[in-house]
Amino acid sequence: MNDRSTTGRPWLAVALSVAVSGLGHLYLRRWLRAVAWLGITAGATLVVPQAALDAAAAGEAFDVVALAPIFFVGALCALDAYLIAQYQQFRSRAEPTAGGELTHCPNCGGELEADLGFCHWCTTEFDEFRVARPAEGER
Repeated sequence: MNDRSTTGRPWLAVALSVAVSGLGHLYLRRWLRAVAWLGITAGATLVVPQAALDAAAAGEAFDVVALAPIFFVGALCALDAYLIAQYQQFRSRAEPTAGGELTHCPNCGGELEADLGFCHWCTTEFDEFRVARPAEGER
């Protein structure tokens, strides 16, 4: 069907971004964005008091509010990785295969019926592409 080797799984991109800021973007092959998120996280770390960082690293009780900038930047990084992965998946589904067949609508992303020459979700007509028939066992 479609080559999905260039797209990432959104849940994996989020998990990697939660583990290390920018790692989810590296998984998605967004190199500059990964470096940018790593730099933003390092900048957020500079505004956090050293005592709160030391307490968190030692596993002791720490002020959660003091570490809020790091958590906030981490959440934004994970959200960004999720949105990029979702967009990449949408784009890969909406592009025709090598044989000029569509499996998903390029307009709305909905799965197409093989018997119709248009998208039954958004009514987009397909004059130059054929709708791919699902392989046995895919439905």
